[in-house]
Amino acid sequence: MHTYTVLICDDKEAVHESLMSFLNEDGIYVLSAYDMEEAFRLFQSYQVDLMILDVMLPSGDGMDLCRRIRRESEMPIIFLSARTEEFDRIAGLECGGDDYVTKPFSPREMAIRVRKLLTRMSPKDEQPRKKILQYEELRVDEDTMEVFVSNEKYDMTAREVALLAYLIRNKLKVLNREQILNAVWGFDYYGETRAVDAAVKRIRKKLPAEGIHFSIQSIYGVGYRLGGIEP
Repeated sequence: MHTYTVLICDDKEAVHESLMSFLNEDGIYVLSAYDMEEAFRLFQSYQVDLMILDVMLPSGDGMDLCRRIRRESEMPIIFLSARTEEFDRIAGLECGGDDYVTKPFSPREMAIRVRKLLTRMSPKDEQPRKKILQYEELRVDEDTMEVFVSNEKYDMTAREVALLAYLIRNKLKVLNREQILNAVWGFDYYGETRAVDAAVKRIRKKLPAEGIHFSIQSIYGVGYRLGGIEP
């Protein structure tokens, strides 16, 4: 079963975070780029189903990137821009955009627009999408119990998958060992909290240590947090 992949190109991290939250709820895998060259590299490296593209980027005009992509692909492109004039909206559509959304925008509304465009491009008899959880390059498919980092699969036990899923759902939050134990092992588990430490240690050994922007951080005397790479 295919999972939709959406590429977001915007230089503002807040835009990525707000959109990713709603898109992940729809089972959509999100790729993030902050400049035009990175976006084009991801477009060529992954099977991207739709792109959300900022018009005004420090690295150049998003419409130029749209024209570049249109030479290779007809995937839907939604422009996201602070430019609100009719001339700008028309220019975005004429250069190959499928939709044009102005800032400030509603992430929920954008997610609906994305879903409508993707559904329109998909076969009518396609099955519902899988439940996907994602933080940075880390992706957990709860339906198939699979873990991916940048689209590369890593073998995990069912418990390890459940632990990673729980960490992603609570990303950036400090979780004590008892919370993790109750959520992943269950309230009827009477083992020691060291089981959490052992599971985290196994997961760390299995996941790549380089080329990623996430880490399972140890919070001394408390527990763990899924966040960015520690300095």
